[in-house]
Amino acid sequence: MKYSVKFYKGDYNTRQALANKDNAILYVEHHFNGGSRTGNYTLANVATNASKISKWFASAYAERVSVAFRTPLANNDFAFNGVSIGGYRHRGNGNLYLTAMPAVLLEPLFASNPKHAQVIRTVDGQQKLAQCLVDTIKDFFPKGGLIAFSVGHKYKKSEPNDRGVILAGGGTEADYAEQVLLKAQQILESE
Repeated sequence: MKYSVKFYKGDYNTRQALANKDNAILYVEHHFNGGSRTGNYTLANVATNASKISKWFASAYAERVSVAFRTPLANNDFAFNGVSIGGYRHRGNGNLYLTAMPAVLLEPLFASNPKHAQVIRTVDGQQKLAQCLVDTIKDFFPKGGLIAFSVGHKYKKSEPNDRGVILAGGGTEADYAEQVLLKAQQILESE
């Protein structure tokens, strides 16, 4: 198998330490954005200590999602061209900061936006998001290797019931983020 995928669980520092120990070539944590019913942009976050590869990967992924879903790239006081360094008010920085490999925290669509939530809930929408991730992985890591996946919010020992934001119309951010990552795993490991 050219690519292998492993899901990491526990608190975020534990996930990062285990991925480092396993010599993963990329660490991907998947979330969806929330908080605004009208939020309409694509975002990928990297840590404040991110490598150039992390930043380039985040930019390429955000661009790919922006084109696939016709969403603008985040451009605001904490993000430029779809990439945020450290995340909004440094939320999410700790999710990536301890990694020894390129690392990104994905927030491709808004779970709180009814139009985005409708897409997130569909198998087709999840498959398109998974393909955007897979295509970016292939572009940056063509030789393959171990890819570390982390489902944002879910499986934390410190907050076992956390599932992130509620999708407009029902469901939770973490459960749908996990579906996207499972689909990406299936594509990567079948090649």
